[in-house]
Amino acid sequence: MSLAEAGDTQPIDTEPISIVPPSIMKPSAAPAPVASSSSVSPVPSTPAERLLAVHIGRSGEVAGGMSQVVNGYLAHPFADFDLRMVSSRDGSAGVRAALLAATAFWTVLRLADPGRTVVIAHLSQGGSFAREGALLALAHARGFATVAQLHGSSFADFAQKRPGLVGRVLRAADVVLTLSAESRAAAAEFVPGERVILVPNAVADGVRRETEPLVVFGGAVSTRKGVDVLVAAWQRLAPEHPLWKLVIVGPIMDQPAVPLTRGEFVGALSHEALMKLLERSSIAVLPSRDEAMPMFILEAMARSNCVVATRVGGVPAVLANGAGVIVEPGDIDSLEAALRHAITDAAWRATKADLARSAFESTYSATAVFPLVERSWVAALDRRLDRVAKKHTPGLRNPSLQP
Repeated sequence: MSLAEAGDTQPIDTEPISIVPPSIMKPSAAPAPVASSSSVSPVPSTPAERLLAVHIGRSGEVAGGMSQVVNGYLAHPFADFDLRMVSSRDGSAGVRAALLAATAFWTVLRLADPGRTVVIAHLSQGGSFAREGALLALAHARGFATVAQLHGSSFADFAQKRPGLVGRVLRAADVVLTLSAESRAAAAEFVPGERVILVPNAVADGVRRETEPLVVFGGAVSTRKGVDVLVAAWQRLAPEHPLWKLVIVGPIMDQPAVPLTRGEFVGALSHEALMKLLERSSIAVLPSRDEAMPMFILEAMARSNCVVATRVGGVPAVLANGAGVIVEPGDIDSLEAALRHAITDAAWRATKADLARSAFESTYSATAVFPLVERSWVAALDRRLDRVAKKHTPGLRNPSLQP
């Protein structure tokens, strides 16, 4: 899917996300020769030789924006890395979940060539942090370069509640990737700040189609996603605008699928089906009470929707400079007003859609984001090389890798 979003919370502002890419050279040479240590293996610089990025987490048609982030990586032809997926969970529970986790541990134990391989653990709050965090720590202990990629909407709060767990996991990472300034600051409480890099999610480009008078919501049908507020606002709007329709896409959680005037709950759809719906729609709406960097919003921007969303998490930064309409969470009146404006003013709606598409292309497209992601993997390999070198030659330090 992209029915629930991946990411972390972020302070509320209206400035675009500032991405600071790591300024680290490709791992083409060791900091200094290390005498007779076969475990220190500098990465050759021959262009034909490929590196390997092993992703641990979940992918495929599994509910959650994290899955779509990983799916995007797996589908992209990275310049210097081949990719491999180690599934540690798939949404199941009980015996199947335990077997999947055990298989992932066995796979990490059998990984080879630590000098050319980076292991990326995709982490969200709760059990994921313990399970994928343990796999990350195992890879680190075996001498691999490691990256902790933080997802989830409440990492900063989770870090305050579980500092011991968070600290152990993040200290096993050569690089920590975050989605927001708030989560970056929270991670920097546990590891040196130069190891924490803010990189946004990237989404695939959309197909341009003729739009329809359609408003689409994508996400879990829940109070957290503000579906109750959306339903209340739509019931006021629908009688005035009989040509428009609201489609609510997502699994039913704690909000019931109530009868709607000119609207319907369609349940969970495949990611492909939701993207085709966004390619047809004119307006995308996400009135959440809690978010990080919602994949649904980014996907709607890529498909030239006018986006209406709430002032939570990273949303104001994503929709900065007029790329969308921001309302207060839980405010039925302001959501109703924003949707009415978008429905009734076609020129204004088209301008918002164009600004959203432009912001996607410059900041959230694969072309913009994936080179930064790849550089973070290179940074992890460089730090791993420095770490192993110092282990075998006490006192040796590589000045180019110091803050």
